[in-house]
Amino acid sequence: MSEPDPVVILVEDLWKVYQLDEQKVEALRGVSLTVERNEFVAIMGPSGSGKSTLMNLIGCLDTPTSGTYRLNGKVVSAMTEDELAFVRNHEIGFVFQVFNLLPRATALHNVELPLIYAGAKKAARLEKARRALERVEMKARMSHKPAELSGGERQRVAVARALVNEPSLLLADEPTGNLDSRTGREILNLFHRIHEQGNTIIMVTHDREVAAQAQRIIHIRDGRIEKDERIGG
Repeated sequence: MSEPDPVVILVEDLWKVYQLDEQKVEALRGVSLTVERNEFVAIMGPSGSGKSTLMNLIGCLDTPTSGTYRLNGKVVSAMTEDELAFVRNHEIGFVFQVFNLLPRATALHNVELPLIYAGAKKAARLEKARRALERVEMKARMSHKPAELSGGERQRVAVARALVNEPSLLLADEPTGNLDSRTGREILNLFHRIHEQGNTIIMVTHDREVAAQAQRIIHIRDGRIEKDERIGG
C-alpha cells in the first residue's frame, strides 16, 4: 500500500474578487501556500486582511475567482457538488468562534449530527460520538444540553463534532474568540493533544499569543501573504 501524499493543501495563485455594486474588492490577491500532513498552522492578520476568505476557500465553503486549490491531491474546482459535500463532511472538520450547537440537543446528539448526515447506522454513530467526546474529555457531560455547559465545555463539544468523522484536516476560525483567557488556553492545549494524535490543524486568529501556539504562522495583509514563519517543532 502506498504512503499517503505528505501534502494536504496545495494552493497556487489563488484570487478572490467580490463585485460590490460598481466596486471590485480583491479579498485575496495571488496567494500560494503548501500545508503538509500533521502541520499546525496559524493564519494571522488584521480584520479585512483576507484570512477568513482564505479559510472559507480551504474549507470548500466558497470558490476562488482564479487559481488552483488541491486538497489531498484532488483539484477542488473539478469536484462535483456531491464530491464537495463528501469532502466537507468527511475530510474537513470545522470549529467556529460561535459554537453552533443545537440548544435542545444533548452534547452526544450534537456530536452525532455529522454522522446522521453521512447516513451512518445508529449503533455506529453513538459509538463514534462517545469516542469523540471522550477524546476531548467530555465523557461525564455527554447527556447535558448546551445551556448546562460552560463556554469552554461547549467549545469542546464543537471540537468533538468536528473530529467525529476523523477528518484529515481541522479548520478553526477564532476558536478562542468567545472564551476567557484561561478557558482559551484549555482549548489550545486540547488542540495540541489533537495535533499530537496526527491531525493537521489550520487556525485563523488575530491574536499573536494564540497564533504562537502553532508551529507556523502565515501572516496575511491586504489579501497577500506578507510573511510565513516557522516558530517551533
